[in-house]
Amino acid sequence: MKSAQLEHLEKGQIEIVGRLVAASNASLFCKIEYQGKSVNAIYKPIKGERPLWDFPDGNLASREVATYLASEALGLGSVPPTILRDGPFGEGSVQLWIDDCEEVGQRYLEKSEELRKIALLDAVVNNTDRKIGHLLYKNGDIYGCDHGVTFHQDYKLRTVLWQFADLPFTDHELKTLENLDCELTGLITDAENLAMDERVANLLRSGKFPLPPTDWPAIPWPPF
Repeated sequence: MKSAQLEHLEKGQIEIVGRLVAASNASLFCKIEYQGKSVNAIYKPIKGERPLWDFPDGNLASREVATYLASEALGLGSVPPTILRDGPFGEGSVQLWIDDCEEVGQRYLEKSEELRKIALLDAVVNNTDRKIGHLLYKNGDIYGCDHGVTFHQDYKLRTVLWQFADLPFTDHELKTLENLDCELTGLITDAENLAMDERVANLLRSGKFPLPPTDWPAIPWPPF
């Protein structure tokens, strides 16, 4: 059953309020009105994306949605509700805004269960840009955002969450990976879908969180 939050994002009226000027691509803060209620969201139109040489196929908005779906399929709940829909500037991703986030500080170095969930998600989706500023803390929960550069078919994991590297998966995490069923057709390429299946198989064979790459920068720059 579709959640009320997803229905609100899909069917509500988008009103652009402002723009996140520090973002590399067009990221528009908006309000979405539906059935007398309003929520805040981030709308990233595909037309506002800058071409990336290492992600020549598809678009970043679809990868944002694919990462949300992967998080849900893994049972993590680590990504705010995210959809693909038409908006004032054409099709793009729309993600629920997490209001009143707390300051991250040095907490990204902790080995908390919430951060561990995000580290597992990043290993599955091959996140090339997990920065400190992409971690949203609120009331004990931690959400990840900005997932436009994920699912590359080559191993390009870059993250500030290497505190889990080489740690064995729990039985629950192994079962979650074994049972992963995530339909991403139309959001990422067939080759990228196959690469995700291979990554999951490799994670199951190793039984551990991945190690930093040796032929690719392990930490994004800038890290925040």
